Amino acid sequence: MILVGLEVGNLLTNCYIVGCEETKEAAVIDPGGDPGQILKVLAKNELILKKIINTHGHIDHIEGNRRLKDETGAEIVIHEADAPMLTSAGKNLSLFSGLMLNSPPADTQVREGDVISVGNTVSFRVLHTPGHTPGGISLVLEVGDRTLLFVGDTLFQGSIGRTDFPGGSYKQLIDSINQKLMVFPDETQVYPGHGPFTNVAFERKHNPFLV
Repeated sequence: MILVGLEVGNLLTNCYIVGCEETKEAAVIDPGGDPGQILKVLAKNELILKKIINTHGHIDHIEGNRRLKDETGAEIVIHEADAPMLTSAGKNLSLFSGLMLNSPPADTQVREGDVISVGNTVSFRVLHTPGHTPGGISLVLEVGDRTLLFVGDTLFQGSIGRTDFPGGSYKQLIDSINQKLMVFPDETQVYPGHGPFTNVAFERKHNPFLV
């Protein structure tokens, strides 16, 4: 597996590029800006973009969708509950920053338990983790004996996602974290939508919203 992380956009969104070493096919998770930079990383690693996966529909996680799709033809994937946010500047919050940006519509709408496959070796299992948005998802990736969680804005190191945006719910978010993420083993690596990486053990012990 090939894994590259980079910060993109004005809000420093963590964008992750995950590729299959055998086929060189790749997914980009949350291209929240700087699509030119993302394309350069793909080219440097000789990767062919097949899937653009949005963990949710806020502008800082979808801003690069259009250019990436236009230049690669990659498929846009998002949870069915957040799919309307892609094409609405009001729903994806770009309207309130004066940008009026949107994305092409989803090619695939996923739900709990679906699997998103890339190449021969990369398969993400979808967890529906609402609370930050109604259709927020986390992605489970098994790599040998390691488990990686790409959690978007559901969980951060020592913190949690905001719930004061339209469609947000504090109770749903805490339930999502406790019932879907904290059930993984301590050593499970957590890759959030902003800020540093973490793991399940650290969050169980130190996250003030969970202890």
